[in-house]
Amino acid sequence: MLWACILLPQLAMDGVLRQRTDSEPLVLLSGPAQRRVLQAVNPAARALGLRSGQSLTMAQALGATFVTADYDPADAEKWQQFLAAWAYGFSAQVSLHYPRCLMLEVQSSFALFGPWPQFEARLRKELTALGFQHRISAAPNPAAARILSNCGDGLVVYDDQTLQAALNPLPVERLGLTEQVASAFARMGLRTVQQLVALPRSSLAKRFPAEVLVHIDRLFGRRPLGLDFYSPPDVFDLRIELNFEVESHQALLFPLRRLTADLSAYLSGRDSGVQRFVLHLEHRVLSDSLVQVGLLSAERDAGMLFELSRGRLEHQQLPAPVLALRLVARELPAFAPQHRQLFEQRPQQSQSWLQLRERLRARLGDSAVHGLGERPDHRPERSWSEETIGTPLAVCGPRPSWLVTEPYPLQESSLRIVSGPERIESGWWDDGDVRRDYYVVETESGQRAWAFRRAGSTEPLIVHGWFA
Repeated sequence: MLWACILLPQLAMDGVLRQRTDSEPLVLLSGPAQRRVLQAVNPAARALGLRSGQSLTMAQALGATFVTADYDPADAEKWQQFLAAWAYGFSAQVSLHYPRCLMLEVQSSFALFGPWPQFEARLRKELTALGFQHRISAAPNPAAARILSNCGDGLVVYDDQTLQAALNPLPVERLGLTEQVASAFARMGLRTVQQLVALPRSSLAKRFPAEVLVHIDRLFGRRPLGLDFYSPPDVFDLRIELNFEVESHQALLFPLRRLTADLSAYLSGRDSGVQRFVLHLEHRVLSDSLVQVGLLSAERDAGMLFELSRGRLEHQQLPAPVLALRLVARELPAFAPQHRQLFEQRPQQSQSWLQLRERLRARLGDSAVHGLGERPDHRPERSWSEETIGTPLAVCGPRPSWLVTEPYPLQESSLRIVSGPERIESGWWDDGDVRRDYYVVETESGQRAWAFRRAGSTEPLIVHGWFA
């Protein structure tokens, strides 16, 4: 096996930054009100000389101007759960055993994602797009992978034979031992793992807790580490609190794009799609404004979800300023990817009918886009009705995609009859009797029309529709 450890050193800060559009200095504060401490700082704040662990009083004494926010461990846990759902798309064995870390068994996924260098590059690319700083390491067991991530980024050991050589030079204080045990080893003059494992096990067992030997055995793969594996929830629920009261749709597009991108990543991890979700626009006093987004088929493309949500949102009247945006998706059906041709046109040259259909529904409204259904009547102008999109339509012969509102004579000197006549006689029961011979004709310019004349006559042809 090969286990990957994704260490998220700035998880709480990244979770806050990805919800903000500005790049001003920002610090997260923790501790009691009497002694507030800088828990995390963003790069702009670090450039001003601010550091994690400083007191708020000292930071203010530097004369720097910065924005503060409270550090909430629950938020960090929420983002770790979100990233676990994302990682589930790469491995069926994802664990949250360590704080601010994701543990993935990756060797069984190489057949799908390629060898480790290619797999690692994809992990880094997607994590960067999601807005999370990271360090990635890999080892034959999860405990060793976690320790390697403490010592650097990109470290990888493929087998147990080279694992000991990789662990021996590591400093003892990086092994994940308790501070008390690490200090005791330092006082004994033990600086590296090699010096530590050279000691008799019996001596270590007498002088230190049993957990020390257990931890060392897990690092070298002599004892397994029991892990609880992550299982993605059946509901997507994510909320972004805005920095100020928003009164325009335009200002809501940034958090909306972030929410739909997160929904897409979550759906990809579950290998599912979404057919219906709700946007909650939270106000200070009024109840939430709800924007219902419904699709005719399951979808999970981030750009598609954003465009559909944007179209629905722009039709929503804002009764009051918006303080937060929340996306809730409870129906997550299985996703069937669209079948593609080997030599199909590039995406910028063509657009899927399904995507066009959903965009039109989002922009124009559900009632403005409909399908065609058949009626038991042979007269072309009365043989169809408006139905929900997707209803199959039986066709008994060549029929044009466009019927003209009022048939008119075809003023063409040279016509080529492609097919026909097809006689239609119907309507005797409702005083709308018709007796027509229909032809498919081609004009001099190459257009094809559906035209008719009175049955059995040689009258000029009358256009009833045009073929696409």
